[in-house]
Amino acid sequence: MKTKIETTNAPKAVGPYSQAIADSNFVFASGQIPLNAAGKMLDGPIEEQVSQIMKNLGTVLESSGCLLKDVVKATIYLTDMADYAKVNDAYGSYFSEPFPAREAVCVKALPLGARVEISVIAIRH
Repeated sequence: MKTKIETTNAPKAVGPYSQAIADSNFVFASGQIPLNAAGKMLDGPIEEQVSQIMKNLGTVLESSGCLLKDVVKATIYLTDMADYAKVNDAYGSYFSEPFPAREAVCVKALPLGARVEISVIAIRH
């Protein structure tokens, strides 16, 4: 049975989607961009933006009974592949072996002019 996951400690959904959906042991977290919990866009270095995104994802996952260490799959969207190395390093600092499966995709644009967006799938134990 699908369960909506929602927390006020992460940015609220700005469209017709949920912060995350849990079904069975899986948690599907929607893509996060570098917004703080109040919905204000972080406009600092890309590494700080990734940090905000990972904080948001961690908060949403915690609301579902998971942690970042439970992530099995991630998708990273970038508007500029020149940011790839910095994003990769910042993202990688939140995980350890075995790392989640992942892809990084360059896209033309992201919501609200963001430069990076990350979504994850986790398993509840």
